[in-house]
Parts: sequence; C-alpha cells; structure tokens
Amino acid sequence: MGAERHFSSSILLWVRDDQSRQTGMDYWKGPHSSIIAATKGLLEYRQIHLAAVNPGRWPAIDGVETEIPPDRRIDGVAEVTFRSAVSPVLGRTQTKLAYQDEVNVFRRTLLYAGPPGSSRWYDVAPAGGGASGARAMIYLRRRPGVPGRAFRRFFKRDFIPALAATGPLTELRTQTFLPWSKKLWDTPDVAHDNPAGQHLHASVSLGFPDEAARSTFFSAPAVADLTAGLAAHVSAVHAYDVDAALTFVRDGRILPHYEA
Repeated sequence: MGAERHFSSSILLWVRDDQSRQTGMDYWKGPHSSIIAATKGLLEYRQIHLAAVNPGRWPAIDGVETEIPPDRRIDGVAEVTFRSAVSPVLGRTQTKLAYQDEVNVFRRTLLYAGPPGSSRWYDVAPAGGGASGARAMIYLRRRPGVPGRAFRRFFKRDFIPALAATGPLTELRTQTFLPWSKKLWDTPDVAHDNPAGQHLHASVSLGFPDEAARSTFFSAPAVADLTAGLAAHVSAVHAYDVDAALTFVRDGRILPHYEA
C-alpha cells in the first residue's frame, strides 16, 4: 500500500458557546478561512467539520475510553499541510492574523504536529478516483507506560493495515504527533487547557463511498479483531462522524471556492 509522506499539523477546535454552534462553524468556514488560506508555504489547507452529535463511534473495549467526554468533544479540525519544513516560518505574518482572529470564533484550540514526513496519505482510492460520501476521524491516546516507539510501530504496522483491509475506502490519511506543547500555539484570549491525561498521539482520517459504508466499517470483523492490540497500546480511541471536509488550498493554490 503506497503512501505519500507530508509535513502536517492539526488544530483541534471548539467553537464559542456564547453563540450558536452553526454561527461559529459558518464564521470558521468564511472569514477565518480566508486568513489561513492566504498563508505562504501551504500545500493544502482543509477544514474537517465534525458532526454536532458525536458520542464516540468506536466499539466498546474494556479498559479503553471509546465514549468521548462531552467537554473534550471536538467541533472541528483545521488540517494544514506544508510544502516544506521552512514553510511555517514563511507563513508567520498570516499566522499572527489567525492568532488575533481566533477569539472571534473559538473558545479552545489545541495544535498537534509531527515531524516532517510523519503525515501519510495512503493510496486507497479506487481506480479512477472516488468521492468520499462520508468520513470519520479517529484519535488515539497512547496507554501510560507504553513507549512511543512501540505505539508508533503498532499504529503503522498493525492498526493502519487492518483499517485498510476492512473494505473500500476513498481516503486514508494518518498523523503521529510529537509531544503536545502549548508554546506551539498559544493564541490570546482562547483556552489551551490540555491536561496530561487528555493528550492525543495519533489521528486517522477515513473516507467512505457513503454513510452505509461508514456504518459497516465500524462493525467490520477487522475492526473487532483490533480490540486486543488496542487495549495493549492505547487508553482512548475517539471516533467521530464528519459532516464535511472542505478544502481551501490544494497543491499550493488557493481555490476560488472551497471544494468538499
């Protein structure tokens, strides 16, 4: 299974709760997106809008948190993929504007990033390409006492191949994260509370032909077969339904209109 390696970061987002959720999501999609899209050095900028109701899609596992705690339930994810390792430096001007604008829409933001090459986009789409009629986002928390190297080995050698074997996927992207640090994204007047026991260590973005295929995935034998491996390596698996994935920059080009 071939894969492209990229340098990516993900900003987990919670919209302000003093206005309607839809108001916040619309502002993120509108005025805030124009700030990020203009950042120099981007290969891709994509917004993942998560469904409003997301108790946790992953089947229950003893000793693993599969129900998403309400206050830690994410509203959306800003996925940014850079052209090179120096791109974050090139985009500092727009990043400062994004810092200042966050308070207009978000109450909490947490940035997770991995080293260059740790983000992987797998070649799983059917011949000729295929649109994603439904998507899911999965976040994993490493179990205390499990070394990072052992976790990443399980993630890459066991977890991802098993997911790819569940059936037809239109998208499979993964990220493994460096240790979280508030200093990487310490925006003013926005919360960045992230207790050590809540840190995340990897993510998976999955695309499916339709919602029926997404539901079938979570009940697939291959997913159930991962139970023992997951319980040994992770303390939490948070699986979200995605409402929409909107792309504003593709191949370094700002799109005149976002693409779903």
